[in-house]
Amino acid sequence: MTAAADSEATPGRHGPPHIPVLLSEVLEALKPTDGATYIDATFGAGGYSSALLDAARCDVLALDRDPSAVQAGQTRVTHYTPRLSLVLAPFSDMSDVVAERGLAPVDGVVFDLGVSSMQLDQAERGFSFAQDGPLDMRMFAPAKTGGLDAEDSGRLERGPSAADVVNTFDETELANILYDFGEERRSRAIAKAVVQRRLDKPFKTTLDLASVVGRVLGQRGGDQKHPATRTFQALRIFVNDELGELRHGLVAAEQVLKPGGRLAVVSFHSLEDRIVKRFLTERAGKTPGPSRHLPMQSIQLSEPYFRIVNPRPLTPSKGELDVNPRARSARLRIAERTNTPANLAAS
Repeated sequence: MTAAADSEATPGRHGPPHIPVLLSEVLEALKPTDGATYIDATFGAGGYSSALLDAARCDVLALDRDPSAVQAGQTRVTHYTPRLSLVLAPFSDMSDVVAERGLAPVDGVVFDLGVSSMQLDQAERGFSFAQDGPLDMRMFAPAKTGGLDAEDSGRLERGPSAADVVNTFDETELANILYDFGEERRSRAIAKAVVQRRLDKPFKTTLDLASVVGRVLGQRGGDQKHPATRTFQALRIFVNDELGELRHGLVAAEQVLKPGGRLAVVSFHSLEDRIVKRFLTERAGKTPGPSRHLPMQSIQLSEPYFRIVNPRPLTPSKGELDVNPRARSARLRIAERTNTPANLAAS
């Protein structure tokens, strides 16, 4: 799902509809081969799936929790039949989907985290402060046309929208969400302004909320980011439980990868990258020392579950950034599964 919402710049500036980020680096990490099976945990517009299928005579099982993305992806499914399967499911369900389909352990898994460019550019989805739309932000969006089969429909769980959060949560809860998930230093001031304004009328649209945040923070000179960037990021992450999904998804990937299988994770902000880094570090048998000045220390794992391929994350080249400015915050971490049997009780 290329380009997180925090990659938006000033209103009215939009990048291309979909460009897979760090694509050549992901392909080099997964090394697609004939007869292998890969999982694209975040199908989006299908860029990574197509690249894998074009690189080798392999099979891809793709997941996405947005019904609109699954419906739009059916043309790719038809094009690559029978090598591409596309399932409506969050990536936290990855191991269940693999088991349901009777698949053997797979050769590689790729995650492209955050909201997709398609979602960001659809005002009606409510992710963007650059276009006016309903204040929604839920990734479990209903499909616009057609229907879903019973198995897929059962995976949907539409919780509260961003409007529900800003209109009903108390001031302290709102401030905590903005600080914890958006790293917004002025979270208390924003929460106070939101609560005061909603006494007059509830928030319904993205630009309504963005304007209130903008009045609280103002626009710093030379800052290309809209002042509402962190607020929108925080609400989106909270509404979709993105960090919880990521933790469960990484465990699921560990369970479905075969020995020597590769995991590639593209993240777009520090909260995601921290979770990925810590998970891989711990599952490689190490954990950060008590001080950032001290080396990694071993933890008590009988055997490591992963070998870290690149201790420092890969970042986009200048050439890629020239073509796709939304990729500027992307980080790619790669790990290889060891022979240690998966802990199926892990969560």
